[in-house]
Amino acid sequence: MLCQWRVRKKGQEANPYEDYREFPSVFCLKINHGGTFTPPPMTRYKGGKVNWVDDIDSDTFSIVEVIELYTDHTVKKQHVLTQEPLATIIDVTQPDSSSGNEAEVDMIELIEDVDVDMAEFKRHTDPGVEWLGCKENVLEENEVFELEEVDHEEFDSGSDSDEGEQFATSKLVKDKVTRVSVEQRRQLFLKKNDKLRVRVVCNGQVPDFANNDMGSVIPFTGDQNGPISKVKPKSISKKEKVAKPRESYACPWAMQVSKLPNEDTWEVRTLKDTHTCLQSRIVSKCTSTFLSKDVEETIKPNDKITLNTLKDQLQKKFEVGVSKQKVFRAKKMAYERVVGSYSQQYAQLRDYCMELKEKNPNTTVKIEVEPPEDPDSEERKFKRIYICLGPLKDGFKAGGRDFLGLDGCFLSGPYPGQILTAVGVDPNNGIYPLAYAVVESESKDSWKWFLDCLGDDLELFRNSNFTFISDRQKGVIPAIAENFPNAEHRFCLKHIYDNMKLSWRGKFYKEMLWKCATASTIQKFDKRMEEMKNHNLEAYEWLRKIPPQHWARSHFTGRAKSNILLNNLCEVLNRQLLDGRDKPIITCLEYIREYLMKRIVNVQKVQDKCDGPLTPSTAKIFKLIVRAAAKLKVEWNGSDLYQVTCPWGDQFVVNLSERVCSCRKWELSGIPCTHAVASIWDQANNGIDTGIPESYCLPVHWLTTWKEMYKFKINPVNGPQGWKKSDVPTTIIPPKPHPQIGRPPKKRKKSAAELADEMMKSKKLTKTGKSVTCKSCKQCVC
Repeated sequence: MLCQWRVRKKGQEANPYEDYREFPSVFCLKINHGGTFTPPPMTRYKGGKVNWVDDIDSDTFSIVEVIELYTDHTVKKQHVLTQEPLATIIDVTQPDSSSGNEAEVDMIELIEDVDVDMAEFKRHTDPGVEWLGCKENVLEENEVFELEEVDHEEFDSGSDSDEGEQFATSKLVKDKVTRVSVEQRRQLFLKKNDKLRVRVVCNGQVPDFANNDMGSVIPFTGDQNGPISKVKPKSISKKEKVAKPRESYACPWAMQVSKLPNEDTWEVRTLKDTHTCLQSRIVSKCTSTFLSKDVEETIKPNDKITLNTLKDQLQKKFEVGVSKQKVFRAKKMAYERVVGSYSQQYAQLRDYCMELKEKNPNTTVKIEVEPPEDPDSEERKFKRIYICLGPLKDGFKAGGRDFLGLDGCFLSGPYPGQILTAVGVDPNNGIYPLAYAVVESESKDSWKWFLDCLGDDLELFRNSNFTFISDRQKGVIPAIAENFPNAEHRFCLKHIYDNMKLSWRGKFYKEMLWKCATASTIQKFDKRMEEMKNHNLEAYEWLRKIPPQHWARSHFTGRAKSNILLNNLCEVLNRQLLDGRDKPIITCLEYIREYLMKRIVNVQKVQDKCDGPLTPSTAKIFKLIVRAAAKLKVEWNGSDLYQVTCPWGDQFVVNLSERVCSCRKWELSGIPCTHAVASIWDQANNGIDTGIPESYCLPVHWLTTWKEMYKFKINPVNGPQGWKKSDVPTTIIPPKPHPQIGRPPKKRKKSAAELADEMMKSKKLTKTGKSVTCKSCKQCVC
């Protein structure tokens, strides 16, 4: 504040550019007063006195940025006092006492005038400020100001109200010291820290101008009739300087907190709450541990916040400098408190599985660990875990569709691994996740283990007629062939095309591949393949190497009641799990379970709005089939067979009693084709009670089946505090890091030195100095 300014004694000279070089937040003022201005046009300031005001802290001066000073009520001209980083010279206008006229000022020589609303200025200043040379407060007459309430829970500078404050533990004392040190930007230090007392002092930097080197000072003097000139002062020897001891200008702030006798309570006994040191942008107490407590509230709603954004927020809040590495450590600490520890959650994995099985009956959970090197060791390295929730298992069996999609996705946390998923199809052609597992890699061994667990839950045997679809992973193909030899294994058509376009690109190949795959009869499939053969024999031979029973509908069996060609079932689930794949193991598993639980609720809300015999997706498909069936011609043989002729010349046979058609579309999808719908209409015209055409759809497309599938609910679980402890004597530890199968390592760009070494090894070059020379011809090859 202004009342704390120190006016330099008469005769003391200094150079502000040298005195304040090491203290950028402190400045001084040079005030000229008592003089006069010469008449224009050569207006100059002459006479008067000069005073210097030292040790002005910019933090305490920041409340006043512009001040207008009036020397006489009769003067109209005003001059501006502005805050400068090093030194500020203030010229105050005064009338000439010898003449009755006001002095005019040449505006070219002075700072441009700024209009200031004093009423607005007064509202932004401290009403208790005392102006220099005036002991009266700047308060208007009969004006009353309300005092602000003092917060007695924070020991801020300038208040002695915290003496006698009590704390439960010494840790709370040190935490509060840390917070006050950062908020006030002071260098508080624990001088004593034992079982009975905690003494805190301030090690901040206190400015000392008496011991500065005055030999290079160049003061500024003003000539009355001429411009300002520089005068070199006499040099001062080192013997003439008076050195002060460090203790004489140390910051007096100190606090003593002692433990009360016969109590576990700590009380503030001594508090000298006055700072003379400078505030700093680098505070030692501003550690990553302190910042993590503030970061925790930020990352709770948004754990994907970037380090640069977090760094800017912290610097803006505390007004201190923090490094990016410190912000990274703070975010890591806060992230572990919010999400969980990556390593510690493996030790709680068995407890979580017990809670999951208790709250969701009929749930299957299997944990496999690595074989221990020491059988007597109490630690076991985690290898894989399989989970199939009981409600999902019961719902999948109620759907009645033996079809599953298999796929895997990478974990993005610090420990390697992959998530394997098995996803079915519900009556509305939506995904129905059944089981998931976290394994070490997507290999044949892990897929065989996953399919073994899946077969036990679904009661599948080696001779079971089940249908799987996958992305042609190298591990899953032999695993299905060994576990379920009689199963139908479809390949995702998109991945086949991705491999095909590496050699043959273009819209023609994409359309021809799709026409071959969607052909429902073998005759039509052979015709499409012949067209590709005539266009490109190499592409035809490449495609023939893939057995058509894996990718063409013409060779599919009708057991799955689905004609799906793409494995986008698992892709949809993997996209939903993207935010949970970088979490710790239990948090990741809980993310999957919560998603599945919420999904059942969302599907139920859609079901409550539906009516009719079919699901919404099947109803849309059947509506298009009915529209196309009106253009067909039907001939009845008097029994169960119908001959249906299309406008474009195709002819098919429909058997309504066996519910099949020679086009095989009804057999593959379970939905009557256009030929079947036309035959149903003809049978109704002949007086036979057929019912509505929708009744000929298989039960896997009915609305009642859809609701029956989702009536099984996933139950919530308690938090870690409510889990029962496992009786297993061993403890699970994180897996050993290893490179992932299927994910190539990042290629590092080789340096010039490494390239030169390779050249010397391959071409037998020799390096002499900065040049490389061939050994045989002695030629420089730089």
